[in-house]
Amino acid sequence: MTQQIRALVVDDSQAMRRSIMYALQRLSGVVCTEAQDGAEGLKKLTQGRFDLVLTDINMPLMDGLKLIRHIRQATEHRNVPIIVVTTEGAAADRERAMKLGASAYLVKPVQAKVVLDTVRDLLKLD
Repeated sequence: MTQQIRALVVDDSQAMRRSIMYALQRLSGVVCTEAQDGAEGLKKLTQGRFDLVLTDINMPLMDGLKLIRHIRQATEHRNVPIIVVTTEGAAADRERAMKLGASAYLVKPVQAKVVLDTVRDLLKLD
């Protein structure tokens, strides 16, 4: 039986969420939940268990950096890998996200293969 991997995809762009979820579903056993900003993402995290979070940085209500901070402070999700997928390509943005606890930082536009390779690496999949 294939292990189920629950991924939370947080981005204010529905097209970007769909693109990331489409890529993730190439991996067997991945089930995606989507949220349109950090506040909705945080709410969904409190309602379930996730193995992976992919988040944008620039979003209304709660940005991705605040979401990362909240996830790392919550004991039940402290060790969940977080992949930032953003248009923010500056080294300072990457450094800020990584200091807050992001596991990986990908700059849009990002190819599906890069997302999948990053997920496989973080979750130690074959």
